[in-house]
Amino acid sequence: MTRALSLLAVLSFGAIFAGVVLGYAERDSLSALAEQYLTLVPRDLGAANVVTGILITYRGFDTLGEVAVLFMVAAGVGLLLADKGEAAAPASTARRPSELVGNGAEIILPLIFVFGAYVIKNGHLSAGGGFQGGAVVASGTMLLLLALPGTRINHAFLSVTESLAGVVYVGIGILGLVFAAGFLDSHLLPLGEFGTLVSAGTIPVISALLGIKVGAELSVIIDRFRN
Repeated sequence: MTRALSLLAVLSFGAIFAGVVLGYAERDSLSALAEQYLTLVPRDLGAANVVTGILITYRGFDTLGEVAVLFMVAAGVGLLLADKGEAAAPASTARRPSELVGNGAEIILPLIFVFGAYVIKNGHLSAGGGFQGGAVVASGTMLLLLALPGTRINHAFLSVTESLAGVVYVGIGILGLVFAAGFLDSHLLPLGEFGTLVSAGTIPVISALLGIKVGAELSVIIDRFRN
């Protein structure tokens, strides 16, 4: 009986997904909402990357909520695995990585961190942003821990850093309420020249703060799980 019900559930979900896949069709033209955003974001926010402009400004509360969820995940992992994280093996007893991983990390690590910073700072101009760049930086932390297992991550420093980034992030949002048109309004700073690094108002600043928070929080989570 249990197997029959399980099979029926699998077949039902399969039929639902098949209907979704078979019913999918490419749009021949943009929707009215998409056209509105493609026109509004460059003109109103000065951001060449429409997606970043929407996420950081028009959907600023959603982005703030996502960052808060990530913070709660990092805090929860820290509470559950704190003892294991503090009991990491010392450098003298940690198992050494392979020659390929060790030598490759020396070359790739600086490139990963530089690329992560590039993705964060150019989020308003091209594909990327704070979340993506922070994840890239965290991947560099993972490679560092694989190449140098005895490395100790300063959790206190990362916690203070991401907390300060969060405070400044919310502070910019509040300043937008006072001096601009709303919470996280990018017009708090001049929009600058479209398509340049210093443009799009506060969007690059917020993107940098998001990158710092995400990179720090994911790095702590990775370090907690390595043991």
